[in-house]
Amino acid sequence: MAEILITGANGQLGNELRRAGFGSNFNIRYTDADQLDITDKNAVEAFLAENKADYIINCAAYTAVDNAEDNIEAAYNVNSDAPRILAESAFDSGALLIHVSTDYVFNGTGPRPYSESDYPDPLGIYGKSKLAGERAIEKSGCDYVIIRTAWLYSEFGNNFVKTILKYSAERENLNVVFDQTGTPTYAADLAELIIKIVDGMESGSYSREEHCGLYHYTNEGVCSWFDFAREIVKLSGRSTCKVSPVTSEMYPVKAPRPAYSVLDKSKTREKFGVEIPYWRESLKKCINRLTAITN
Repeated sequence: MAEILITGANGQLGNELRRAGFGSNFNIRYTDADQLDITDKNAVEAFLAENKADYIINCAAYTAVDNAEDNIEAAYNVNSDAPRILAESAFDSGALLIHVSTDYVFNGTGPRPYSESDYPDPLGIYGKSKLAGERAIEKSGCDYVIIRTAWLYSEFGNNFVKTILKYSAERENLNVVFDQTGTPTYAADLAELIIKIVDGMESGSYSREEHCGLYHYTNEGVCSWFDFAREIVKLSGRSTCKVSPVTSEMYPVKAPRPAYSVLDKSKTREKFGVEIPYWRESLKKCINRLTAITN
C-alpha cells in the first residue's frame, strides 16, 4: 500500500483532497502545522523516519499577500524553507513531491498567457518567496511536480467567493477592480488533478522521467476580479446588490498585484490528458455546495 503525506491539510486544497479521497490502495496522513512543523528540518526528518511516505503533497503556504510585505521572514519560512526541507527529505527517501505554487511568480506585464518556460519576475514578497520555494525544490534533486495555480477558492477557509457572498448579503453596492485579469481556480478541480497524477504515477500510467516537472493549472477562461464578483452575485441570486468596476488605484493595497496573470495550461492538458472545466461552470458547483451548506 502506497503512503501519502499531505501537509497544510486544513487549508482549501487540503480539505478538497480529503473530501475527494484517494483510492483504497493508499494510506493517507493528513497533517497541518499543529501536527508537523514543515519549517523544522529535524521535525520533518523525525516524522518521516516513523511514517514512510511514497508521495508528499505540500498544500501549505503563507498566502497573506499584503502581510507578507511586513512579515518577510515568516513568508520565506513557509514558502521557501519548508519546500526545501520537504524536497530534501523526498530526495533522501525517494518520495515524489507534489508542490503548489502561484501565478504571482510573474510580473503581469506579458501580452499572452504565461507558459512554464516564461521567465518569472515576481513583484512582491509573496511571489518572491514562492519562486524561491520552486527553485529550492528544483535544486534538491528530488522527483517533483510543481503546479502553479491562481485565484483559488472553495467552500473551505477564507477566499474571494466567500467574501463576495458575505458582502453582497450585507450591502447594496460593491466596488471591485476590473484592471486585474486572471482565471479563478476551484480547489476541488485542482484536487482532482493531483489525485489523477498520484494514481497515474502509482499505476505506471505516468512515469517520473516523463511527467515530473513544472506545470500550470487553473480553470479555463479569462476574467477580471470584477467579472468574477459579478458572476458570484448572479449565481447566488442576490440581484439587489450592484457590483461596480473600479481601477486598482481606487483600491490601494500594500503588495503589488500582477495586472495580467493568465496561465497557459497546454502542457498540463497534453501530459496528463485532463479536460479542464470552464471557470463559470466550476463556480456554479461551488455556489451550489455553499448554498446547500447554509440551507
